[in-house]
Amino acid sequence: MTEPTGDELVRLLGTLANPHRLRIVAALLAERAYVSELARALRISRALLQVHLRKLEAAGLVTASFEVGEDGKTLRFYELTPFSVVLTPAAIAAAVPTLSTPESVHADGEEGRT
Repeated sequence: MTEPTGDELVRLLGTLANPHRLRIVAALLAERAYVSELARALRISRALLQVHLRKLEAAGLVTASFEVGEDGKTLRFYELTPFSVVLTPAAIAAAVPTLSTPESVHADGEEGRT
């Protein structure tokens, strides 16, 4: 597995920096699930769940597929995409030169005044 670029690392960490998304990843570790089933298990609305699933999918951490249930309804199943990130000071240092973010942007995302 190749090390993520700086931008990929920022995107990945940003995606995972949410308690709902961490709970989704943990739930999907056991088995794939369809939206309504997952929403019930996590005790959140389907609308909120879908927002977080879209972010996880955009980051490449989950994939979705459609299947027709026994009742004829189409179900959207989500499952984890295998991933691994080793976060060490050396890995961060290696990723920094590949960042496309200007050096004038502070940790809080605000650009510095010049």
